[in-house]
Amino acid sequence: MLNFEDLNLNKQLLNALQDLDYMHPTPIQEKSYSVIMSGADVVGVAQTGTGKTFAYLLPLLRMHKYSESKYPKILILVPTRELVAQVVAEIEKLSKYMTIRFAGIYGGSNINPQKLAITAGLDILVSTPGRLVDMAMLGVLRLKSVHHFVIDEVDEMMEIGFRAQLTTILDLLPPKRQNIFFSATLGPDVQVLINTFTKNPQQIEVAVHGTPLEKIKQSAYDGPNYFTKVNLLNHLLEDKKVFNKVMVFVASIKLADRLFAQLLPTFGEELALIHSNKSQNNRFLTLANFHQGLNRVLIATDIAARGLDIYEVSHVINFDTPIEAGDYIHRIGRTGRAGKNGIAITFFNEVEEPYLEEIEALMKLKVARKRIPKEVVISSIFSDEERPQQAIKSYLKAPSRAGAPVTHHEKKAKNMKVNLGGPRKRNPNKNKPRNRAVERNRARKK
Repeated sequence: MLNFEDLNLNKQLLNALQDLDYMHPTPIQEKSYSVIMSGADVVGVAQTGTGKTFAYLLPLLRMHKYSESKYPKILILVPTRELVAQVVAEIEKLSKYMTIRFAGIYGGSNINPQKLAITAGLDILVSTPGRLVDMAMLGVLRLKSVHHFVIDEVDEMMEIGFRAQLTTILDLLPPKRQNIFFSATLGPDVQVLINTFTKNPQQIEVAVHGTPLEKIKQSAYDGPNYFTKVNLLNHLLEDKKVFNKVMVFVASIKLADRLFAQLLPTFGEELALIHSNKSQNNRFLTLANFHQGLNRVLIATDIAARGLDIYEVSHVINFDTPIEAGDYIHRIGRTGRAGKNGIAITFFNEVEEPYLEEIEALMKLKVARKRIPKEVVISSIFSDEERPQQAIKSYLKAPSRAGAPVTHHEKKAKNMKVNLGGPRKRNPNKNKPRNRAVERNRARKK
């Protein structure tokens, strides 16, 4: 088995890896190293949890040379704030024995400290697309010094609406640069981006696209409705010894809040919640607590499905089946990381069953169906979202139909009214204003 010493790493990086107790590179790290070192454009496709972040950081840090340039030479784009923090933390670990300036910036937080970090001078900048465009438009950041441009989780960038920002950023970058795109999946939109903005990219693929980690055991339960799923989840989570570190994925913020409120009376402080409506400090603290084992169960939207490296997650439970098959791959990739075993359980109903079939088609693998245990109550109550939508009653008169019989009647004579005008027209002398001068003249003549 190959060791990190075999990769022509410098002493500083080897010492940092030794401190982390990392001895052997993963397949994506091994295959990427020499290709990135050559300066060629690279497209890396690997399952989530296989070490993609180190796969590009190690060669980039190995190529780094001391510089007093104000603007960054390495630019790393990631889709979420949490992933910015994670990549920055990885850089900090690997550069422990190096002199290198780096920072992470993202939206939803005070921009002024981030401006100061940039103006102080950087070698590496990690950013979300929106905040990067903000900094460039304000004139705080210039990108003409960038030699290496990395997009991590490039498929997620395309899916969540960063296409316009990516185009702007790519226009601001110098034409001569190395492009490094890493992702767990490779869809048509990503392929268009690659064809447009890279030159003869070297593709590195360590697993067939869409194939989950072999060490993840997958199964699915047919839960007919929301409340049955809640009962099943409660039943599973009661076994604290087996379900010792669980991520529960849901489709929306509203559903995440509702599920958290329903499980809280039973599991209390064992439970945690994360989604994009939470403050940045709250999200970082929640992830840190779950990472350290202070919470046993984390309810999350797909904000936590991408790139985050959380150790020793025993189970991933999809409370609802994701519509996009690629999202399923990212979700279950939170378990079974770094060669360890993991378990992924999916709840599906009649509407969601076609989604599960699409996932199976992508993976070319059948997910084992399981019967709901007898102890679980099958609810007959459907949530508001699951109930059929009833048509709204219209109170407007229906249009008349041609040939239909006349349904109105002529008014009786006593009800007939004729417009006689106002009071003065009906009685000209009534309330006529008096002309006292005329009356006096008439009196004299008499």
